[in-house]
Amino acid sequence: MKLATSSTWTELLLLLIAFVLSTVIGIERQVRQKSAGMRTHTLVGTGAAMFTLVSGFGFNAVLGTEVNLDPSRIAAQIVSGVGFLGAGVIFMRRDVVRGLTTAATIWMTAAIGMACGAGMPILAVAATLLHLVAVGPLAHLGRLIPSPDRRRTVTLRYDDGAGVLRSILSTATAMGYEASILGTEIHRDGPRPQVRAAMRFSGRPPLQNLVLALNDLDGVTGVRLRTDDPD
Repeated sequence: MKLATSSTWTELLLLLIAFVLSTVIGIERQVRQKSAGMRTHTLVGTGAAMFTLVSGFGFNAVLGTEVNLDPSRIAAQIVSGVGFLGAGVIFMRRDVVRGLTTAATIWMTAAIGMACGAGMPILAVAATLLHLVAVGPLAHLGRLIPSPDRRRTVTLRYDDGAGVLRSILSTATAMGYEASILGTEIHRDGPRPQVRAAMRFSGRPPLQNLVLALNDLDGVTGVRLRTDDPD
């Protein structure tokens, strides 16, 4: 049994390219402190490249007139397997979905690894650059697009006289929002008086992130979004 073949060095080079490109994507995720960081993306991309290399070159010894191999079968299984892996980083909390971008990045890293394993390193490098554009300049461009959050009112219900409003305003300010109070009313139909306040928050971050943070504050008993759409 030969430990090396005529294509071994090419295979090693393709695997190394997949390792480097996956690490680049992982570093970007690590810097942004995402749930899947450098190690995860490096392993996903390198593993996808390895599976692709094995499917393409690993069974040459058994090929013959009566044996036909389809390398795309393993590639299809990689796509399915990475789908389950990406689903593990997606979670929903109080109707807010988190982790979609990280899951898409894992999917992209696997595709880049597969491209390297299939002998298309230039395509893999181009895909890596496009990924960095998508999470960098393109993300900044997306923040410049007017958000529908500017027409949304947040209705909060919280305990009266416990300093909750101060916590709400300080939390919003810390997250980059400017708050304006549209109106308040006090309800005394429970064991403790509660305030129902209609507020509007302006800022770049998605308003759903603020809703999650406000829901976690002590004394806040309810947070609801309402869209003020004249149409």
